[in-house]
Amino acid sequence: MTLLPGLLDTEAIRKDFPILDRQVHEGRKLVYLDNAATSQKPRQVLDALSEYYERYNANVHRGVHVLAEEATALYEGARDKVAEFINAPSRDEVIFTKNASESLNLVANMLGWADEPYRVDSETEIVITEMEHHSNIVPWQLLAQRTGAKLKWFGLTDDGRLDLSNIEEVITEKTKIVSFVLVSNILGTQNPVEAIVRRAQEVGALVCVDASQAAPHMPLDVQALQADFVAFTGHKMCGPTGIGVLWGRQELLEDLPPFLGGGEMIETVSMHSSTYAPAPHKFEAGTPPIAQAVGLGAAIDYLDSIGMDKILAHEHALTEYAVKRLLEVPDLRIIGPTTAEDRGAAISFTLGDIHPHDVGQVLDEQGIAVRVGHHCARPVCLRYGIPATTRASFYLYSTPAEIDALVDGLEHVRNFFG
Repeated sequence: MTLLPGLLDTEAIRKDFPILDRQVHEGRKLVYLDNAATSQKPRQVLDALSEYYERYNANVHRGVHVLAEEATALYEGARDKVAEFINAPSRDEVIFTKNASESLNLVANMLGWADEPYRVDSETEIVITEMEHHSNIVPWQLLAQRTGAKLKWFGLTDDGRLDLSNIEEVITEKTKIVSFVLVSNILGTQNPVEAIVRRAQEVGALVCVDASQAAPHMPLDVQALQADFVAFTGHKMCGPTGIGVLWGRQELLEDLPPFLGGGEMIETVSMHSSTYAPAPHKFEAGTPPIAQAVGLGAAIDYLDSIGMDKILAHEHALTEYAVKRLLEVPDLRIIGPTTAEDRGAAISFTLGDIHPHDVGQVLDEQGIAVRVGHHCARPVCLRYGIPATTRASFYLYSTPAEIDALVDGLEHVRNFFG
């Protein structure tokens, strides 16, 4: 058994995740290394979802009967847990969405419909980066097309970092919004938030951070980030699918217009006009993802019981070991940083001339689950001249033995393709 300093007690943790006991392909033990796509769910979350539907299921906020009041308490209790988890100054700054993509679209549409000084129009600029997930590219492209704004971006260095050498030319007095990923889902790169935020603040631009690959893996303090908006999703952090979060500064949420209209987000409605409820309800039209929010709250309880600092240390040790082992594989090229410093626990690579889809399929036959493709980050693949990558990604229940299994599996892939 490989022993690494800083590892969690994965033997105990893995007992909380029923799916990790599965066998696939006629008795192969499942080695799940696709955590950047979605994490597995502990029994505590599964039980919370089941209990909600069995005992408390009702619509929230509007009912006066017992079930409605209990469901509302659970839903709003989940908001409290999220606010504490990300160190939000106010619970009213936490907006529930269905995923991070919706959260980012919400920000883009708010700014497209806003009045000055926030409005994005043909006289302004939007700044993103070349390493973004499509969810943090396409909404801004759509906004630029609709408003005539100019879309600009930071490029990438050869080693998978952001090239900030021209930061003063990219972020200018015309910039209204800078939106970037905290940790890349394809490169694993952890970006220098402080430098980008400092420059944005110098020109009066708003900052939006996509923390989808950060919130599950490290302490997330929205006040320390000094961003204006932070988006992340529940299903990558032991929670259910169908629940995301947008955090925004209170004064911005008060000033900006809603994106969706409907029930719950209103204060008064007449046939001539409507007024809107205060945030967060102003941005949560219709029946919200109630059970999913309850599940996310249970996931946060679970992560807090282990400790985000300990999860970060565990994944750092695993990533350092994985990089070392993968670089021992002949013809393997890591796309992104080749050290464990300032990077997350997702590692993308190519293996000689073998197509990543073939790599993934042969690994799957051995019970090893990885992700293949461009990982909704096609501009990164174009930048490095590759059709796609194979990506292995780790979480709190991942082990050195699973990394060893991956390396052995890659040797089998090489032998299989001669």
